[in-house]
Amino acid sequence: MKAFGLNELREMFLSFFESKGHLRLPSFSLIPQNDPSLLLINSGMAPMKPYFTGEQTPPRRRVCTCQKCIRTGDIENIGKTARHGTYFEMLGNFSFGDYFKHEAIAWSWEFLTSPQWVGLEADRLYPSIYLDDDEAFNIWNKEIGIPKERIFRFGKEDNFWEHGSGPCGPCSEIYYDRGPEFGCGKPGCTVGCDCDRYIEIWNNVFSQFDNDGQGHYTELKQKNIDTGMGLERLACVCQNVESLFDVDTVMNITHKVSQLTGAHYGETEKRDVSLRVITDHIRSATFMICDGILPSNEGRGYVLRRLLRRAARHGKLLGVNEPFLYEVCETRDSIPTCGKSRPISPRSSAPRRRTSAAPSTAA
Repeated sequence: MKAFGLNELREMFLSFFESKGHLRLPSFSLIPQNDPSLLLINSGMAPMKPYFTGEQTPPRRRVCTCQKCIRTGDIENIGKTARHGTYFEMLGNFSFGDYFKHEAIAWSWEFLTSPQWVGLEADRLYPSIYLDDDEAFNIWNKEIGIPKERIFRFGKEDNFWEHGSGPCGPCSEIYYDRGPEFGCGKPGCTVGCDCDRYIEIWNNVFSQFDNDGQGHYTELKQKNIDTGMGLERLACVCQNVESLFDVDTVMNITHKVSQLTGAHYGETEKRDVSLRVITDHIRSATFMICDGILPSNEGRGYVLRRLLRRAARHGKLLGVNEPFLYEVCETRDSIPTCGKSRPISPRSSAPRRRTSAAPSTAA
């Protein structure tokens, strides 16, 4: 398996699905359009809800995107775990009444395992399906050739996607075994364990039912496909690094933060947490501001304000007592525009080191 860079993987995914007849769409704004249920776009399908409901006609029945997303529900865990981040990019391929389970499963397997594409080891991949989805089981078992003991059936909580009333359906996730060194060591550790050994990298949602909101399900006339794969998580697997913060493009930002603060990654866990928080929060803040969000006391503006204040606070914990976050924004990274990376070039090639005081011991 080649250690592909994050930018390579983004382009690879979009090119793959273009070869399957999908229209490549640019990332939508983080500000939801005509959707009061969301403060910020948090998934690949969120900005395309009107296409799924039939309110709007999609530009093509097959599309693919790399959508910038923000989720702040686990903000207190940022920097403390390998999997939590407020900003991430979501790769997705979508079908609006065109193909369904057979193609979605086959293409996800081809992209992940083919040596022409990502080339992951097939024997380290494990699919999961909804408990009663025998159709998906037969596709994985008889068409893809996965032994039945490697296909995991989970219940509604894990493998059935729904959000109130409206379109919903079972899903099939693909897990990657990172090896026992990432596991918890428990005898029963397997797919579905909370440790970092088996991580979900792709989720295929089969939108085939309509929920009336009272627990009654009817078959949809137009069946849809909604998939999602975290770009940073895929890069984490391909680069064989411990966490999303160790991925190449993300680490570029961490190196800049280290340069500005004098704190070096890997020295102490407490400093590492602060470096990760600053790295993550400045990614979110930069893209939010680029999409027109400004700090305020309510709504998405308050989310931005909180991210900036947390990042600045962790700068103080590292001994930086002057403004420095704007210099981190200039770090060379990539912006998902039309699925192609665009560098943010620094205005000055010589970063300025801030005067610092002794680090605080506050948590």
